[in-house]
Amino acid sequence: MTTLREAIVNGFTGKRIAIIGDLVADQFLGGTISRVSREAPVFILRHDETVTLPGAAANAAANVASLGGTPIPIGVVGSDDNGTRLTDALTRSGVDCSTILTDRAATTTTKVRVLAGQHYAARQQVIRIDYEGGPELSLETRKKLSLSLAAVADTLDAIIVSDYGYGAVFDEIFAEARSIAQLRSIPLVLDSRYRLSSFVGATAATPNCEEAENIVGKNFNDNNGASLRERLGCEALLVTNGNKGMSLYTSDAEPRHIDAVGSPEPVDVTGAGDTVIATFALGLASGMNFADAATIANHAGGIVVMKKRTATVTSAELLTSLDAAVAAH
Repeated sequence: MTTLREAIVNGFTGKRIAIIGDLVADQFLGGTISRVSREAPVFILRHDETVTLPGAAANAAANVASLGGTPIPIGVVGSDDNGTRLTDALTRSGVDCSTILTDRAATTTTKVRVLAGQHYAARQQVIRIDYEGGPELSLETRKKLSLSLAAVADTLDAIIVSDYGYGAVFDEIFAEARSIAQLRSIPLVLDSRYRLSSFVGATAATPNCEEAENIVGKNFNDNNGASLRERLGCEALLVTNGNKGMSLYTSDAEPRHIDAVGSPEPVDVTGAGDTVIATFALGLASGMNFADAATIANHAGGIVVMKKRTATVTSAELLTSLDAAVAAH
């Protein structure tokens, strides 16, 4: 663990990580419930606050920043209030938004989680309302995204591709990212909710178990984990599985199963995968091998699921968690 500590303390700072992907505004609308409506058998929610946080690829960027890296988000927001709220939230998180495109024809993808509770009681999520971005990105916007990536290519230490299916990740930009990674010998780390098998040749991929099973079938195991890694043309496949931990598949080692860190009952799993990919990519960019990078990513994921709302992890929290694991053994 000493090596991991040194890599985190000395290696993360200033690492330039491009995050290509779908920028989502995660909104949390909170209120109190005190009575039932006369109009219908439903509760009346008295609105208290709405908080906007970086979600999806934007959350990965916020996590890179909170861990001491320099995130470079390559994505699109709409020319709307939620786009402004999202970039403001990113700026507060220490993310430079100058590489983010504002598209007047686009709508900022926004996920509104309604949190309700009675006075002095814990608030729970009762419904989520998604405002999905659209229409499909124009050819001109896609070209601008590619140009943004090309403009920073020579300065990068790693690339993250975070595809939530809203259009910012397309075949051409993935191919460009792969070429940059190969030319500069830097890691390219991929996560794609719906099109994982369409993007071949990344350094590593970090799907959750459900995403992996969508490709290989139910009852995911080590055999189809190894075959999926080969199918994706990755050096490493890191499959996350909630409170059951992670499984790592590489070309040069036996499958490695990593137990989950922390409580088996998470507070909020929103955005945990974004934290995992950000930490994993920073680890690889800092010279860690796949197993060590997966270990710290596992700790990072265990930390953020114990926080409310879409959250980030800091280097100090990561070091504390690693030290506690050493002490426990």
